[in-house]
Amino acid sequence: MPNFAQLDENNNVVNVIVADTNKLNAGTFGDPATFVQTSYNTKAGEHSRGRVPMRKNYAGIGYTYDSVRDAFIPPKPGDSWTLNEQTCTWDPPEGYTGTGA
Repeated sequence: MPNFAQLDENNNVVNVIVADTNKLNAGTFGDPATFVQTSYNTKAGEHSRGRVPMRKNYAGIGYTYDSVRDAFIPPKPGDSWTLNEQTCTWDPPEGYTGTGA
């Protein structure tokens, strides 16, 4: 069954569910317009099984759905991080060592 991200009014992911598409479209889980399909096999624009990736990243609570990029974008780790347009993940600032420095 497919996975769906439920969005709030600001396109922030507030829930991720596994649901039958017909039940979702029937309103069983709330307004169908607030749900966007996501794939747990997609990360950084790549599909783990070599298939077509879906929306750049698997959605998680706290992610944002960008309808222009058609992508789920994780929360920004810090002010100086920049969005990688290819993967819709965050690139660390120059000199970042991963140790919090």
